[in-house]
This record gives sequence, C-alpha cells and structure tokens, in this order.
Amino acid sequence: MKKLVALVLAMMLVLGVGASASALTVAFSQIGQESDWRTANTDDLKSAITTEGWNLVYDDAQQKQENQIKALRNFISQGVDYILFTGVVTTGWDEVLKEVNDSGIPLILIDRMPDCADKITYAAAFGGDFVEEGRRMGYWAGNYLKSVGRDQEQINAVRLEGTTGATAATERTQGMDEALKDFPNIKIVASQTGNFTRAEGQAVMESFLKSQPDIDMLFAENDDMALGAIAAIKAAGKVPGKDIIIIGCDSVKAAFEAIVAGEMNATIECTPLYSKFVVSCIKDLEAGKTFGKEVQHPEEFAYDATGGIAYTADGSKTTLKAADVINDRKY
Repeated sequence: MKKLVALVLAMMLVLGVGASASALTVAFSQIGQESDWRTANTDDLKSAITTEGWNLVYDDAQQKQENQIKALRNFISQGVDYILFTGVVTTGWDEVLKEVNDSGIPLILIDRMPDCADKITYAAAFGGDFVEEGRRMGYWAGNYLKSVGRDQEQINAVRLEGTTGATAATERTQGMDEALKDFPNIKIVASQTGNFTRAEGQAVMESFLKSQPDIDMLFAENDDMALGAIAAIKAAGKVPGKDIIIIGCDSVKAAFEAIVAGEMNATIECTPLYSKFVVSCIKDLEAGKTFGKEVQHPEEFAYDATGGIAYTADGSKTTLKAADVINDRKY
C-alpha cells in the first residue's frame, strides 16, 4: 500500500512539473504609465495573463522607444511564446519587429499600430479606432453647441495633443479636423502636445490661457490632459465646464467624476480593457486559428452631463449620461 501511495505521489509530482513547464510564456512590452488609461490597460492584461496560469514577462518602457527595442530583443533571447506590443511612437520599429518575425514568435499588436504594419507579420491586432474617436470629439462639440443655441457663434478652441508621433495622437487629430469641417464656427486657435500626461496638460493649458485671451472650448486628446487643464483653468480664475467647454477622450472614471461635478463636459470612450480579446486570441492561435491583418475594434460610446447629444457623422449614436453609469466604471 505504501509503495502504491508513493507511486501515485511521484506521478502527481511529475505531472505537476510537466504542467508548469508547459505553461505558455507571454511577454508584454508596455509604453509606460503616463495616464489612468494606461494603468488600467496594464493591470487588466497582467491580471488576465496570470489568471490563465501563463507566465508573464513584463517590461515598462517608461515612454522611451529605446527601452522597448531592448525589451523586444530580450523577449526574443528568452524564447517566449507570444509577444504583446504597443509602440510609444509610430515610426522606427521596422528592424526590431523584423527580428521578432525572424524568431518565429507570434506578435500580437495592441492599442497603437506601427507604421510598418504592412511590412511585417503579426498574428492579430486589436485596439481603438483613433480616427473615429477624433471625429466623435468634433461631432459632439458641434452638436452640443447646436443644443445650447451657440452654433452660429464664433468658438475659439484650443487642443491638447497626445505624444508627438503616437498614432493615438496623430489619428485623433486627423479625425477631429475632419469632423470640424462640418462646423466652421469652431476654430482651433492653438494646438500643442501635452504628451498624454496630466502634468503637461496643466502646463500647456496655462500657456494657452496666457497667449489666447478668449478660449471657449478645449479638446484634450486624453482625459488626463483634460484633468490637468481643469486645474490650470481654475487657477486662472475661470470656471471649467462653463467658461470653457471641455471635451476629453478615454472615458476614465476621473473624467466621469469631473463631468458629474460640472467641471468637464464630455468624454469619448477608448476602452483599455483588452484582456478578453487577448486571452481568447491566444487560445485560438494555440488551437490553430488564424486572424487577418485587419485591426479589430471594441464597441465604444461617449458620455456627457445630460445624455442625448449625437457624436457620429450620421447622428445615429448619442451620448449616455455620465452620472447614470459612473458607479459601474471599472477604471
């Protein structure tokens, strides 16, 4: 009997070691932690990977491209099973991503797409539609002004852009400019990068308030910059959300709180919660499924103080009231 028990225990030990050794290793090269959105994105993916029992190799690049390039090469040398990648900027990835391809490690692009995407091989791609998010910011602004009877008034707007060279910044700017062609009364009088951070958003807004005497509206290409700008507006003796209409992007909970408090007017959603896609994608790839090169986008919405403001070109989608959903917000 003792021999039988010992044999069973030995088999369990061997099987346990085997299961651990066969667990997938997923490497994740993250840009950094420049915003609430990025923190939520990181936490969501890291938690999901470890919950699956997979090994996680994580690298925080601290907003430096050279750190990401080094991390990708380290992932290759470690022989990981999958690489999750989002680039801090759009350009400069051709060489290192070709090295990833040459290694045979499946590459999954998330969030921001590199400009060499059409020249490399990747297993799947998932992220927000940044051009559409920019359009939605513009359409919300124009339709909101109509709703309050200011659509014939000359509106001086300033814009806080994201990190220079990042697709989230360049494409949101592109989409916004497209939409604002339909609202010629809205004129962007100053536009400058705030690097997607709250601190720089505040600093640049302080500069705008000194150089532009009559600012009616602020477009911030993420919520963190909008929240920083609110502090600058208050310090200048103005009332955010009233004296200056504020539109952000990402829909983090702190933006909802600002909207409910009357200090911000709207936020366009860009969800950071990618784990459901990434986990199912890896499982499908393990099962032999293939994905095309098309970037898959999540369903996203827009939120403001009242609800009911159209934010798409055809007017088919209208905002939800932030106060009605704030308690369900996960980030």
